[in-house]
Amino acid sequence: MQETDLLLMSLIIFVPTFFAVGLIFFPRGKEEAMRWWALAGTALTLGLTLCAFIDFKAKTLDKVGALYASQANPAEKNWENTVKENRARTSLAYRVEEINKRAGVAEPQPADDYVSRHPWIEPFHIEYYLGADGISMALVVMTAGLSFLAMIASWNIEKMVRGYLMLFLLLETGMLGTFFALDFFLFFIFWEVMLLPMYFLIGVWGGPRREYAAIKFFLYTLLGSAFILIALLALYFTDVRDFVGGPELAAQAPKLKEARAEVARNQGGPGRGTNYVALQAAQNQVNSFFAPIHSFDLLLLAKVGHEAALIIDQRPGNMLEQTNKQLAEAKDPELKELLEARKKRLEQPLFTRGFQYTMFLLLFIGFAIKLPMVPFHTWLPDAHVEAPTPISMILAGVLLKLGGYGILRIAYPICPWAAKDLAWYIALFGVINLVYGAFAAMAQTDFKKLVAYSSVSHMGYVILGIAVWPASNNEFWAWGMNGAMFQMLAHGVSSAGMFFMVGVIYDRAHHRNLDNFRGLYEPMPVYGGMAAIIFFAALGLPGLCGFVGEFMVVLATWNFSQAFAVLAALTVVLTAGYVLWTIQRVFMGTNPAYKNFQDMNLREIACAVPLVVFCVLLGVMPMYFVFSWMEPSVTGLVDTLFQLTSVK
Repeated sequence: MQETDLLLMSLIIFVPTFFAVGLIFFPRGKEEAMRWWALAGTALTLGLTLCAFIDFKAKTLDKVGALYASQANPAEKNWENTVKENRARTSLAYRVEEINKRAGVAEPQPADDYVSRHPWIEPFHIEYYLGADGISMALVVMTAGLSFLAMIASWNIEKMVRGYLMLFLLLETGMLGTFFALDFFLFFIFWEVMLLPMYFLIGVWGGPRREYAAIKFFLYTLLGSAFILIALLALYFTDVRDFVGGPELAAQAPKLKEARAEVARNQGGPGRGTNYVALQAAQNQVNSFFAPIHSFDLLLLAKVGHEAALIIDQRPGNMLEQTNKQLAEAKDPELKELLEARKKRLEQPLFTRGFQYTMFLLLFIGFAIKLPMVPFHTWLPDAHVEAPTPISMILAGVLLKLGGYGILRIAYPICPWAAKDLAWYIALFGVINLVYGAFAAMAQTDFKKLVAYSSVSHMGYVILGIAVWPASNNEFWAWGMNGAMFQMLAHGVSSAGMFFMVGVIYDRAHHRNLDNFRGLYEPMPVYGGMAAIIFFAALGLPGLCGFVGEFMVVLATWNFSQAFAVLAALTVVLTAGYVLWTIQRVFMGTNPAYKNFQDMNLREIACAVPLVVFCVLLGVMPMYFVFSWMEPSVTGLVDTLFQLTSVK
């Protein structure tokens, strides 16, 4: 059966690469044709992404929604359980379990469930494993859209056009692949694919201090990658045999006994020769009952992490407790041997406090550097200031979100015990990000650096929303998680818009000094109007996209720490201060030096209008445009993690 979902996800990832390779065949002097070719590549990728989104929504979310509507009634006592059950059906874990059940009875895998896995490097159990849920699909759509707009913004790149466009398209492949990958090794490959293109895009096409900014970006990001790689290897070398499914140990014991009898039969005896081929086959069968299983499967590792949390907290019914109980009752020697082997596996370092802390900190810091989180943020202002405008749009709009996505997809599910135990400290760093970033932005006179520090501040809401893991009532945490995800999308739109607006005025004034502007409303009313909407969206004005996520995070934080909630809410005042002061310094008053500036041209308007429109639509109709299809996946993740604190 043709897997249409595999084809569609693979095309979305690799179409930009195909177009990048196609640029090789353009002769010199055809830079305009190269630009149109690259724009066509990003447009096709966006079109495929929208097709995938519509198909995904219809075949997963809408189908489950219809089932939910037909089965549930708010008046029923089991209403909440029905909600959770139907929400779980949208998760990647549920779809993978369904695939495993089909495999057990030799039924074909669904061709359109947006989970697909195929062997890639079999000796190391590395798979070409792709999947999508509401979390990843939201970020994929945003990535494809911003890449298309950033390509429009790249039209005035004149230096080494072919190289710039090829690197840009390869960067898009890396970003999209990271959001789709469900194999940790494949995820890491795509994660690293983004590093070199961004390094060269800053280092070759950036500003006067581009080499310094590019090297700083590279070293910081590589440090984060090293932390992630260490965690990846440590997790891979953990034996996960007990979590891959298959028959229970009681059913395996007779087969082990039979396999050992087969070994004995083929060893020969007095007057009989040894059948070495059959003996080796039988011995291999015996060894297969105890051979370790290593995996890069992120969903499988999440199951292991969930069980580790139960074992560490000695929750009733955990696997180690059950194994000890079965071992005390077992009489069959083969079953005892299998249970002893399982007990030994459940005493691996992964199921200890120290290992959980270490893995979580490695993963969290690795992703937090990309986010970026204070004190690992210093690469960001330099990279933004020196990067060309389109690359600043991608850097702020997409690359920062990869850090938040990694925390949601990998760090929290695989190391939930440590995440819960360190929740207060993570929330503290979120508040520090908020306050420090806002004060740092207020102190800037460079327009681009101000926007860069505003990104540091706004990503603090993402950290805070993820961190507020409560001891009871996961509804509040669901607000925080959904607010953090919405903040990533809203900031992706508004920050890309702000950097584009800075680039528009830089192309005319050739400087970014806020103290040397003033009076731009008069010669550039279209630019001023669009910039005001985008900057007010970043401010968090109700009715625009920035308000929704921030409001939900503050609500969730109040039930976690009122002090943190107050600080998060007061940061809105600081944000309003530097945004309004910026608007005053750039647009208000009069300045004869800029009275002849041309307003935005058609290409610039075409790039800015979608950003302005989504700043408004996401603020006015967040439920329709985002939460209706993203919320089940986010809240489903919260439900799964919260079980670790609600088990009695």
